[in-house]
Amino acid sequence: MAFTPLHDRVLVRRVESDEKTAGGLIIPDSAKEKPAEGEVVSCGAGARKDSGELIPMDVKAGDKILFGKWSGTEVKIDGEELLIMKESDILGVIA
Repeated sequence: MAFTPLHDRVLVRRVESDEKTAGGLIIPDSAKEKPAEGEVVSCGAGARKDSGELIPMDVKAGDKILFGKWSGTEVKIDGEELLIMKESDILGVIA
């Protein structure tokens, strides 16, 4: 199924976190935090000003991003767990 977010929303795939700590300890799944890093899968066209003028998106598909810990809504599309969030929930793009 093809899915395209509307307006200033972004579809994000979480990037898996490390399995080990810097000291070499293995982190069990029950103790892992959900990562706040992801990859943009697709974007909407952008928000609109009161005048109707389109405000273009700052991110595009393929960008690596950081977002807030509680950002977005979890959805399941084609069996894959993804997040839908507003562009304003994105903290920055990783170069």
